[in-house]
Amino acid sequence: MSVPMFRATAFAAAIVLCAPAMAFATGITITDPYARSSTPTSPTGAAFLLIENNTDTDDRLIAARSDVADKVMLHTHVEDANGVARMTMIEGGIEIPAGQAHVMKRGGDHVMMMGLTRPMVQGEEITITLTFESAGDIKIAVPIDHDRVSDPIAVSVDATN
Repeated sequence: MSVPMFRATAFAAAIVLCAPAMAFATGITITDPYARSSTPTSPTGAAFLLIENNTDTDDRLIAARSDVADKVMLHTHVEDANGVARMTMIEGGIEIPAGQAHVMKRGGDHVMMMGLTRPMVQGEEITITLTFESAGDIKIAVPIDHDRVSDPIAVSVDATN
């Protein structure tokens, strides 16, 4: 099987498998979201997902909000000179180039929720609104999954072909 055919097949399979967890808006697709906190009574939690820009114009994720947290920010992990990873806020948002995807995963970029207003209970869902510079607000239902160990499904997306 050729590489382009393999990518197309893998992408189609990912779409079918994740269809119930997808949100579409003006060419932006949110796939495979999940959220977790370290303990049921943690004051913080995080959400992870795949963002796909299926347009021919770059966009930028600039903010997020949720009614389950006092403060919601875009965060990443940065390794210092000593090899210690520290969490930090992403200034200026996350660029999502035209025809490309961005994985928000554990140990990398993620949606950080601080001052949780209720416990994050396994199997329940929370709502997060992602704000994009061009696409605007996209509201997504995010299942809470403390047991999950894998990152959101990463697929190769090239909407320009």
